[in-house]
Amino acid sequence: MTKLIIDPGHGGNDSGAVHENNQEKNFTLDISQRICDYLQNHYIVDILMTRTTDVYLSLAERTDFANHQQADYFISIHINAGNGTGWESYIWDGPLDQETIDAQNTIHSTIMNRIGPTYGVIDRGKKRANFHVLRETTMPAILLENLFIDSENDLNLLLNDQFIDDLSHAIGEGLAKALSLPQKS
Repeated sequence: MTKLIIDPGHGGNDSGAVHENNQEKNFTLDISQRICDYLQNHYIVDILMTRTTDVYLSLAERTDFANHQQADYFISIHINAGNGTGWESYIWDGPLDQETIDAQNTIHSTIMNRIGPTYGVIDRGKKRANFHVLRETTMPAILLENLFIDSENDLNLLLNDQFIDDLSHAIGEGLAKALSLPQKS
């Protein structure tokens, strides 16, 4: 059975990006839990989360946990900041196997096909970066930046329960396709 690690970014004393009373750590945990629920309800998959409550974990603790579990795939959920708008995905900018690139292509297009036309979310593209959670995991990994907490339009979507459901389900569908997860009967 495929073993998936879902990593809700930040947590505890690390709020992540903040705008007004909104903290990245709360959005990432909510989205991650919804992805987990969606996948467990529809697919045969073993899911572990790096955190299920508002606790702090270092980047090394996150990747050590995933590596110790010998997971098949790692996904880290984040919210962007910096006065931009839109959605983007990241894989490591070092040497990668084709499987990681193919998974990014599948996950990215599945999500953008759902939230782009329905909500007018801008596609900021498939990117590569030297992020710890992408570099230090021993399995294929992706990091998703789900809109901008400091953009009024993006924040309104992040505060919209239907959008969060649709986004979480789209991420789940993208993962299911990329990892060829068997559907529950």
